Amino acid sequence: MRVLGVDPGLTRCGVGVVEGGPGRSPVLLAADVVRTSADLEPGQRLAALERSLVQFIAEYRPDAMAVERPFARRDVSTIMGTVQAAGVALLVGTRAGLQVVQHTPTEVKAAITGSGRADKEQVGHMVMRVLKLDAPPRPPDAADAVALAICHLWRAPALRRVEEARLRAELAAGRAASRARARERRLS
Repeated sequence: MRVLGVDPGLTRCGVGVVEGGPGRSPVLLAADVVRTSADLEPGQRLAALERSLVQFIAEYRPDAMAVERPFARRDVSTIMGTVQAAGVALLVGTRAGLQVVQHTPTEVKAAITGSGRADKEQVGHMVMRVLKLDAPPRPPDAADAVALAICHLWRAPALRRVEEARLRAELAAGRAASRARARERRLS
């Protein structure tokens, strides 16, 4: 499976592509940062981000896209660009027909380091170790995007099993409801 990780941001949007699967160590295919100028209007910046993500998808052909789920602790205005960039990433991935998922920073940190409270340096160090690199991907936004991709690569099988179980449960519930309706009709 090939996963494109996106650490959304309007000024700097981290992107990273990792490939791997059951019994295979993850391999880094790309790590970069898409930058947009603060001199541009917000719409122009988002359009530039969209073009870059479309180009990244065309070049690396991922199977899935993992986007960091933005959240604001206090001041919502400070996260507006991040939320807008995340929205663009979700749209681009969906239009490309990718499986698009969101992971919280805590989920990513826990998957990569074992602690949901790890700092950026710890995440970068573990990304380096997992991928057997000489140094963490730089800048940190690229390392975060790679961590997102690794997190999804590792979590995808479990998420798939949960979704399959949910669908089986819905199917079973639908069959049970059909049988109950048929029984009701016979008794009436």
